[in-house]
Amino acid sequence: MTTFVCSNCGNETSRWEGKCPACGEWNSLKETSRIIGKKKKGVKKATFELPKIETLEDIKISKNSRTATGFSEMDCVLGGGFVPGMVILLGGAPGTGKSTLMIQVAYNMTLLNKKVLYVSGEESKEQIKIRSSRLGIKSNSIYLFCTNHVEQLEDAVNEIKPDFLIIDSIQSIYSSDIDSYQGSVTQLRECSNYLTNLAKRKNLPTIIIGHITKDGVVAGPKTVEHMVDTVLYFESEKNGFYKILRTSKNRFGSTNEIGVFEMTGRGLSEVLNPSLTFISRSDERSGDVIGCVSEGSRNFYLEVQALLNTTNFGNAQRVSVGYEQKKLAMLLAVIEKHTGIPVNSNDVFINIIGGFKSKDASIDLAVVTAIFSGFTDIAIPKETVFIGEVGLNGEIRVASNLNERIKESIRLGFTKIVVSEKSKIKACYSENCLKVADINQLFKNFF
Repeated sequence: MTTFVCSNCGNETSRWEGKCPACGEWNSLKETSRIIGKKKKGVKKATFELPKIETLEDIKISKNSRTATGFSEMDCVLGGGFVPGMVILLGGAPGTGKSTLMIQVAYNMTLLNKKVLYVSGEESKEQIKIRSSRLGIKSNSIYLFCTNHVEQLEDAVNEIKPDFLIIDSIQSIYSSDIDSYQGSVTQLRECSNYLTNLAKRKNLPTIIIGHITKDGVVAGPKTVEHMVDTVLYFESEKNGFYKILRTSKNRFGSTNEIGVFEMTGRGLSEVLNPSLTFISRSDERSGDVIGCVSEGSRNFYLEVQALLNTTNFGNAQRVSVGYEQKKLAMLLAVIEKHTGIPVNSNDVFINIIGGFKSKDASIDLAVVTAIFSGFTDIAIPKETVFIGEVGLNGEIRVASNLNERIKESIRLGFTKIVVSEKSKIKACYSENCLKVADINQLFKNFF
């Protein structure tokens, strides 16, 4: 029997439709085959006693309810560490270092006298042993269990009684009670539900590794992300040494924090002071500008490079790495409209050094300045940093948490901080700040 399953919400229909009738997502129905026979009801659920009903005031929380991961950067992202019964979905592109991060976290747990059950459906025990040996990890408290059957997991948990559970990966786990192929929408939904229930019943912190799609989101129905407590993404540019750990959902902390790691010959090591990690300039060159973005409670200084060349073909190229393509097109239109600079006749290339990607709009001012610098071939002093958002009228808007950014910029050696004219800054910072109203004034001040 052929059915169509929505890859976004998991809804099933008997015929294909352009839009899912349940969630409204377009082009999300995928054809799948189901064996006709005895009706299956999903993964077999274990029977257990009805939980005790308590009032909010009766519930006591231990002061030490969180367990540190052994990485301060990861603790920062999670909001302080692991919470009992917490379920984390960790996504990332192939080769990013998800499994390496997990085996190192598992080892850190053993240093706290915790037992870890590492379940792998993708690698053999020998492969995991080789990786752990390369990382210098030796422990009798990390238990390896290689299986693809989700029904076997609870028996393993009951036998080992671990303090921490790792699943690598959800796409490799399946239930024989479900009539669909491994990695299908139905399998992902049911297996995720089973693992989440297991973690909650056993009060067992669990990390589930997941593959991502070409769009950069965890593969499978959106219901998987709704089930878990936290969704993490481990990002890296191709051949990049730095890895960024982000969170898109966190029931136990902020979603604005990020963690920075570096891949070394001995595995992943955290970058404890990442503010200047993504700046590599040692001299002054045209098209090279420093900007400052805020990610959670920390500020990061990014090196923005711009290259402009005369267009040799009909349509000018607009290429951006680390900066949103549509935002670049908007800024180029603003520049041509309000300054008269003919950027439309130039190919424009923007690159954020180090592969860092930020949604903080205060990097706009650095991007515009880099374009001006690349066009005029005039270098910007390396002790200058630009902080501000650019509006459609060419005005410079105030960045959030500005005084803290200025304070840190001065501490790191920047002597001139370019900000919006409307910024309310402390008097002690005024001699280090240059206020500009719009991009025209910015151009006159530097070019």
